[in-house]
Amino acid sequence: MDKIRIVGGRPLSGEIAISGAKNACLALMPAALLTDQPLTLTNAPRLADIKTMRSLLGALGCEVAALSDGRVLALSAEELTSLHADYEIVRQMRASILVLGPLLARYGKAEVSLPGGCAIGARPVNLHLQGLAHMGAELELEGGYVEGTVPGGRLKGAVIEFPTVSVGATENLMMAATLAKGTTVLKGAAREPEIGDLAACLTAMGARIEGAGTDTIEIEGVETLRGATHRVLPDRIELGTFMMAPAMAGGEIVLKGANGGLVQAVRDRLDEAGVDIEDTDQGTRVRRRDGLNPVNVRTEPFPGFPTDLQAQMMALLSLADGTSTIEETIFENRFMHVPELQRMGARVAVSGRTATVRGVEHLRGAPVMATDLRASVSLVLAGLAARGETTLSRVYHLDRGYEGIEQKLRAAGAEIERVREPE
Repeated sequence: MDKIRIVGGRPLSGEIAISGAKNACLALMPAALLTDQPLTLTNAPRLADIKTMRSLLGALGCEVAALSDGRVLALSAEELTSLHADYEIVRQMRASILVLGPLLARYGKAEVSLPGGCAIGARPVNLHLQGLAHMGAELELEGGYVEGTVPGGRLKGAVIEFPTVSVGATENLMMAATLAKGTTVLKGAAREPEIGDLAACLTAMGARIEGAGTDTIEIEGVETLRGATHRVLPDRIELGTFMMAPAMAGGEIVLKGANGGLVQAVRDRLDEAGVDIEDTDQGTRVRRRDGLNPVNVRTEPFPGFPTDLQAQMMALLSLADGTSTIEETIFENRFMHVPELQRMGARVAVSGRTATVRGVEHLRGAPVMATDLRASVSLVLAGLAARGETTLSRVYHLDRGYEGIEQKLRAAGAEIERVREPE
């Protein structure tokens, strides 16, 4: 099993390229199921989760070819061989549920396992199912599978109001609505940039969508969709993560391929903490002004501070000169990284959904263990700033969402390597 070994205390310099967005690509790939013509995605990230979605789509009969060293995905669902999304694949990743809406929209039938994924909270799929039921799908839960049929073969437009914001449900229902009869209105929809990216791709395929990026999205269904070529937007979570790296380790880096405006709420908190962020022709330049100031953070749906950057922000604030608070409002179990940061000398106390972080002068290298994707990268950041050596185990979590992180950081001056333990 691989481990990441880091020797801290090396200031960063140079450039780091931001990859395509994992969360965007995982929603764009199932859109290929909506048409019998090819869909080509460029700027795709090379990640474990993308491979899992490729496996899932391939099991349905969708041809997926990885071109240009995996950065271009050519998908063709001309004729599917199965409408059954098996548990053995779906359990690996929650985004697998995103095949349900497209299958019901195009074929009027689907059988999809209830999903698995990171254990950071319940994240139920009830909003997906309720929305599809409003559109005329008949759904039953049988043996851990969602079995869906559409009487008459075609979904119907509906007005759907989300009681809570859900990115996945917004994506699933938006895709399903593109082929529904009539108009669908999604109220209380998610506003994340990934929603706008999916809408842009679907529009290029012939869908009629208005309001993406607002909390009300209107989709007028069409008879068929066509193929298209679409570039995956930059990964704002990777961008926000690497913004924090020189703030913790010292130095200055330029992040290429993404604009800092993608994470404005994060940028605002980092500025408050004492981090200079400047958009230039070369990219987004980041450096720490002096010491780090304490900051209070509350995670919220976009455009608020993203939950996917909460663990990284906690690692940064563990070095601030004073006391910070972090309130996690999205997932109820997203402080699993706290004991590992404490092993490195961080002073963090958790009460319910609020963490109090009392800054320390320095962190210490230690053996630590990743518990989920974003927790794992917070420990990498801590290792960059710590005195001594840090070894991170269970790095398969890291590989789900960060492409070549050790190569990118090593090129910027970090002492970091991947090592394989003997069997």
